[in-house]
Amino acid sequence: MNDMNMFNEPGYGYEAQGGEPLSAYTAKTFGWMALGLLVTFATSLLGIFTGTIVYFFYLPAAPFLLAALELVVVIVLSARVHALSVGAARALFFAYAVLNGITFSVLLLAYEWSTLLLVFGITAVYFAALAAYGYFTKRDLSNLRTLLLGGLIFLVVFWLLSLFLPLSGFERVACLIGVVIFMAYTAYDTQKIKSFYYQLQGDGEMLRKASIISALELYLDFVNLFLYILRLVGRHSKN
Repeated sequence: MNDMNMFNEPGYGYEAQGGEPLSAYTAKTFGWMALGLLVTFATSLLGIFTGTIVYFFYLPAAPFLLAALELVVVIVLSARVHALSVGAARALFFAYAVLNGITFSVLLLAYEWSTLLLVFGITAVYFAALAAYGYFTKRDLSNLRTLLLGGLIFLVVFWLLSLFLPLSGFERVACLIGVVIFMAYTAYDTQKIKSFYYQLQGDGEMLRKASIISALELYLDFVNLFLYILRLVGRHSKN
């Protein structure tokens, strides 16, 4: 990544040449992320109110199928973004949001609505604060990449091991680490929007596709932050 101090200079490059201002580009990116969250929530509600979600999860392989499909969508969108059209990139993003909505319908059944709303509010506050920091800070956050990747690998390994080993006593610590990791990722990924904006100036199509990639990253940051906070403070609706 280039020097982030350059990215924070007002009037630099694309914007100075009459292109879309950075603030508008960033707002659109967060708008796509918000639409993705809305689609996820609407899908969850639809599945519950129609009862279709219950029949879907009668299939033993349903959770594994959903996880595989979500992984495929993320890989295709990330690895093939240069070859995809803007419309295809957006379609894949919303396909992921729908798939995640099916998964999230389980949360709406398992937890009290008051708990979910409380956790959503806490998540929104944390997310907004770290996104604002990522946008306005002059510090180059790209040097956090290795540390964040290491933290992400730790979380994946921990949850995999917890399937086979009695690690429940360490779950709270893992959740706290998860909250910190995805708060940091929120700031990091917000700053990356600025990086994409200046690196891709002059290429309107790639800028629009980069906006979708950034929206997906922020969507994942928000969802994971929500899930880790929910694990820490949430209470199941049925004991």
